[in-house]
Amino acid sequence: MPTPLSDKTITIVKATVPALEAHGVEITRRMYERLFRNEAIRDLFNQSHQGETGSQPKALAAAVLAYARNIDNLGALGGAVERIVQKHVALNILPEHYPFVAEALLGAIGDVLGAAATNEILAAWGEAYWFLAEILIGREAAVYRELASQPGGWNGWRDFVVESVADESSIIRSFTLVPADGGKVLRHKPGQYLGFALDIPGVAALRRNYSISCAPNDRAYRITVKREATPGVPAGAASNWLHDHALPGTILRAAAPAGDFFLDTDSSTPVVLVSGGVGLTPMVSMLETIVESQPQRPTWWVHGALNSRVHAMRGHVRNLAAQAPGVSLTTFYAEPLSRDQAGSAYDIQGLVSASWLAQNTPIGDATYYLCGPKPFLHSLIGGLLSQGVPSDRIRYEFFGPADEVLAPDAETLAA
Repeated sequence: MPTPLSDKTITIVKATVPALEAHGVEITRRMYERLFRNEAIRDLFNQSHQGETGSQPKALAAAVLAYARNIDNLGALGGAVERIVQKHVALNILPEHYPFVAEALLGAIGDVLGAAATNEILAAWGEAYWFLAEILIGREAAVYRELASQPGGWNGWRDFVVESVADESSIIRSFTLVPADGGKVLRHKPGQYLGFALDIPGVAALRRNYSISCAPNDRAYRITVKREATPGVPAGAASNWLHDHALPGTILRAAAPAGDFFLDTDSSTPVVLVSGGVGLTPMVSMLETIVESQPQRPTWWVHGALNSRVHAMRGHVRNLAAQAPGVSLTTFYAEPLSRDQAGSAYDIQGLVSASWLAQNTPIGDATYYLCGPKPFLHSLIGGLLSQGVPSDRIRYEFFGPADEVLAPDAETLAA
């Protein structure tokens, strides 16, 4: 365990909260500018999160602010530290990377705050940074050891061969991956993701996470990827390349499964799997697992899509449900096509809502697993909380950096 923070440091860090509220995003943007002067460090990050929306700087600013506010009560940060650890493991972040971030962060504080960033303030933030860094480094080391020690496990990047490719909708495609070394794969927890290091000709090294969309097994992983934006646009560079170039026989480098969003397979209580768009990918892994090992478990599958053109894996999900008496399916289409018949292609026109969930699922004792775009999550989490569902029975995942990454879980996301 790291050395406890001094009372003086805690006092100084908490005193900087107003400055972070006013200048936090400016500080983190400047930090990334400094950090990315080193290409080796730059290539560890998903650059699509650094674009015009500035989602990653905003996420880090929120994290730094939450850390400062709770510096004397880190228990209030809930599971946020574990989420950071899991993201770092998927990117193969190592102890030697942390000094670069420390230098960039402290330098950015000085650049933005100028004379207000006194030596005393910079020293306090240096101590606070390394206190949290040592917690993360220790936990990451434990996760790396655990992953490497399990059957089929590994650390670092491992080569996988694309065994097969399948179109799931007009914009979503699945890739089945097997180890190039012919060995077993680590049995993931249903809901987890794989981190990928993609070396694309003419493009800087890319880092992406894709949810595993199959049940745990010893042989292969399946990822199901939505084609994002348009070719050449940073936000879609990886997904477009996969759709256009990842054919059977292509080699991809992946880290071991990671993520703190996964199905509780030790429980038999009711579950409600709620997804929007490509957010169904981790849910399919959960559903396959339930059908294989707990077919009687009360399970509600609730999915929202625009229409049949983009609705992925519809036939596969229906086939799964037909094998498990405990599974109930409901599909929402926001904008059905003329050929989409209610009662056949979909069940309800409109958007998934918390009020519908309250009326049609066992809200008193079910655990809700949610995955989809941020507006989808904000609406449903806030709605479920207002319906009286405890926050510990609302579990969620979304794709991209969390603006609330160090905030207290469901309550903050719903705010």
